[in-house]
Amino acid sequence: MKLCAVGDNVCDCYVDEGVYYPGGNSVNVAVNCKKNGCSDVNYIGVFGDDDKADYIRKCLEEEGVTTSRSRKVYAPSAQPRVRLVDGDRVFEKGPRDTCQHLFSLHIVPEDIEVIKKYDCIHSSCYSNIENELPVLSSLLEVAFDYSDRRDDEYIARTAPYVTYAFFSGSDLSDEACHDLIRRTHSYGAKIVGITLGGRGAMFSDGNEILLQGVKKVDVVDTMGAGDSFIAGFLTSYCGKRNLKEALEYASERAALTCQIPGGWGHPHLL
Repeated sequence: MKLCAVGDNVCDCYVDEGVYYPGGNSVNVAVNCKKNGCSDVNYIGVFGDDDKADYIRKCLEEEGVTTSRSRKVYAPSAQPRVRLVDGDRVFEKGPRDTCQHLFSLHIVPEDIEVIKKYDCIHSSCYSNIENELPVLSSLLEVAFDYSDRRDDEYIARTAPYVTYAFFSGSDLSDEACHDLIRRTHSYGAKIVGITLGGRGAMFSDGNEILLQGVKKVDVVDTMGAGDSFIAGFLTSYCGKRNLKEALEYASERAALTCQIPGGWGHPHLL
């Protein structure tokens, strides 16, 4: 399986520990897909012009993720502030006017020539890529992380171009999850999944709804666990396993991520 991740990169700044980690949904999914055995993983995003951006890119290349089609702009890297509360990450606002806030990708013919060599595209609601979804979906299947963006207007705008739709829903009742799955399928998404925190995950392929429990581990940090779940699912399901097998593998990969600090390690002093 070969994956192209298009979208966000950030520095997750752990203010109490005085370190930052490379992160961002698209970056985290890319790295974890490579760790899962994907033969070729490419990340296309917008990097800033500071030392943090250079570090993120260096770490991606060390993990075997290609970044040659990414852009570099005159702006600082996004730097969300993070505090850990009982092992769970709590985000605080970081600086504004970063490359993540000021710029969005425009897919050009040179990008298309690269992207179409892959099997699947991954992006997210954090990537400012909505206007490019029609182009991307014309090339490959698109996986999209909605996080907690569940409003009907946004889903209606994006889901017609999405094959794999992922949501975060630890605050949702089972009834609300079923409604979200139904709505997202109705707009065109083929697979709809909702991660539920300690309750596991609920996934639908349009024919059946499956529940996946969590793996019991000693949690160090939940940062990136949902992204690792997505990467595990995509690696397994696009590798021709069935839905149940893909969910089991995704749960195992998310549990491993919970046992390390940061989304995939590589700490750096602030």
